Amino acid sequence: MGWATHKKPSAQPQRPTGRHHTSGTGNPCKTGCSGQSSSPVIGSHPNLDKQVLSTTQGSEQLGQKYLSSGSRQLQARMGSPVHRVSLGDTWSRQVHPNIESERYIQSFNVERLINILDGGAQNTALRRKVESIIHSDPEFSLKDNYFMTQNERYVAAVRKKFHLQITAKRLGWSENSPEFYYVYRALSGELALNLHHVFLKSLRSLGSEEQIAKWTPLCNEFQIIASYAQTELGHGTNLRGLETEATYDAATQEFVVHSPTLTATKWWPGDLGRSATHTLVQAQLICSGARQGMHAFIVPIRSLQDHTPLPGVTVGDIGPKMGFDHIDHGFLRLDHVRVPRENMLSRFAQVLPDGTYVKLGTLQTNYFSMVVLRVDLLLGEIIPLLQKACVIAIRYSVIRRQSSIRPSDPEAKILDYQTQQQKLFPQLATAYAFHFLASGLLEFLRSSYDAILNKDFSHLPELHALSAGIKAMTSDLCLQGTELCRQACGGHGYSKLSGLPSLVSRVTASCTYEGDNTVLYLQTARFLVKNYLQAQAQATPGSTLQKSLPQSIAYLTTTDLARCPAQKAADFLHPKLYTTAWAHVATRLIKDSVHHLETVMQSGADWDEAWNQTTVIHLQAAKAHCFYISVKSFTETLEKLENQPAVQQVLKRLCDLYALHGILTNAGDFLHDGFLSGAQVDAVRTAYLDLLRLIR
Repeated sequence: MGWATHKKPSAQPQRPTGRHHTSGTGNPCKTGCSGQSSSPVIGSHPNLDKQVLSTTQGSEQLGQKYLSSGSRQLQARMGSPVHRVSLGDTWSRQVHPNIESERYIQSFNVERLINILDGGAQNTALRRKVESIIHSDPEFSLKDNYFMTQNERYVAAVRKKFHLQITAKRLGWSENSPEFYYVYRALSGELALNLHHVFLKSLRSLGSEEQIAKWTPLCNEFQIIASYAQTELGHGTNLRGLETEATYDAATQEFVVHSPTLTATKWWPGDLGRSATHTLVQAQLICSGARQGMHAFIVPIRSLQDHTPLPGVTVGDIGPKMGFDHIDHGFLRLDHVRVPRENMLSRFAQVLPDGTYVKLGTLQTNYFSMVVLRVDLLLGEIIPLLQKACVIAIRYSVIRRQSSIRPSDPEAKILDYQTQQQKLFPQLATAYAFHFLASGLLEFLRSSYDAILNKDFSHLPELHALSAGIKAMTSDLCLQGTELCRQACGGHGYSKLSGLPSLVSRVTASCTYEGDNTVLYLQTARFLVKNYLQAQAQATPGSTLQKSLPQSIAYLTTTDLARCPAQKAADFLHPKLYTTAWAHVATRLIKDSVHHLETVMQSGADWDEAWNQTTVIHLQAAKAHCFYISVKSFTETLEKLENQPAVQQVLKRLCDLYALHGILTNAGDFLHDGFLSGAQVDAVRTAYLDLLRLIR
């Protein structure tokens, strides 16, 4: 997308038209879903101005009657001159000559790099085909987004969602095909009912084969609209603290799902406020008088006949937010709502008819669906935000001219200023580093997925630690990067029409959802401490322990250099050298965190208190470990490109820049034990500044 035509969602919500709704009359559906409804449910609601889709033949007619009055109002407003800004005038679709001239001086085959990023030429062709379909269809237009209220954004997102279902069925796209991923990218995520698919992913991860067979067709045909309800008003990241209860009643073979306190109210689930008919509730299981921890239960919340809340259900929209205006984030309170025994997802745990609890996996398997979701979010939601910000800011920087480098020269492109390069090029390098890192993590997940479903959990601890730490690092640095890109565009970056403010507000949310970043880093740190102590124990003379460390932390047992051997700036452009440097710092910080933990315990504190008193040090170690993993991932990608030297060279410069920028940003960690000297840090800076020029 060009600078002038790039559109992203507004970051400033308006008050929604609807309030919360409590169960009144309405037809109960306490047994879940019988599958007898012949009409897809399309989020009908008493306060949605009769915005109901009714069909009798599945998704062929989805959306054709939906929200016609809202659409007419929107179209009527488009005569206003203010909207001409976003109507796609002819001039805004032309490539600026400065951008065009920049593209003529490329030193590598751009198409080959695109193929690498897409995972092959076949994927590139498919992506472009999907993008062409989406961008040529006026129903998918995003041109009006910045001028819509929160309610209009929601309405438009629902329309797009069901128009997509019609399009997908016509073109033969399956639900899990890559086409849907490319559509989401092309529409900047501006689709409703995304949690419907999170429900499906959780179902496939945690449900039995029988449950998957029952609920998947209902979801695929939108006979029901599902959400995922985990976060509560009083608890988010601490899943063990969730207060919602599911008590088994052996007499009726039902679970009684209940919100015992105000803070047990489910708060923030997407699609819950106005759309969902069912939701996957994470609740504390109680059976035979004993608590068995968090488990997932499918709970119907709205009638399939008139969409009113079912008895015992209080549900509604949480109101204005910082972003994501098109999503109806909601709240949910349950007052002794009964669901059948079969509605507890039971791949890894079951409750027998008499109330006996049968565990089929480890406690950590209940968190498996969260691991899957985190990995999907990296490539599907978080990293693309930084990628788009880089595209906007760099393209703007070759168009915008300001001042001159020499008094007699014409005004220069601002990208020719070293300070602008310093703002933008590290963000570009980070975007590439994170793309390859997330792709590698996705491959690890795929290779482990079938084993975990078959109850082989040997890779789950490492997968959890990697997904937690990498999600935290990517969202942290993507937030910093998108904001830097916004600032690099001056006053224009403050305009919503630049696309940048909405990118910043959207990536801000990623630092909190699916786990607060600080807590996620500390979960990674626990994994590091545990394995470091294990490695120490195995190294003790006479030890019979032979368990090898997980691959991602095998560097903890390798021979460590006490001093960096680099003698000049060019030495720091060797991937092996800077990868070893990051391994050294990560190892030292992990060792240091364990030492501080043991010191506090020796002073009389127990493990938990000692951990709390050393969390800042553990956090620092986890961040260094994650950055090392990202550097190593980038260098391994380069090794696979030996047969494409031109592309390899340009990516190597970005890899070098990424690693050296990290060293300069954290120079104290490298100087602390003398691994780098002051003179060597100066050499790193020299190499780094030279890279800015070469990349430009």
